[in-house]
Amino acid sequence: MMFHVVLKKDEDGWIVAECLALPGCFSQGKTEQEALANIKEAITAWLWAEDQKAAETLPDDEIPLVVAV
Repeated sequence: MMFHVVLKKDEDGWIVAECLALPGCFSQGKTEQEALANIKEAITAWLWAEDQKAAETLPDDEIPLVVAV
């Protein structure tokens, strides 16, 4: 999967990364390279957490399947 990310330098000199498609999905790094590596981890964690929330809402008689993307 591919996501659009915005990088901005904050007042302390850190590079802040935001994933535009995932509300609240931010990370940071001392360099652009570090910020990009960190936002990749944040995106993975964000998607996993949302999937877990969705799975918890299933009725007891439905069994979810896992699909790798």
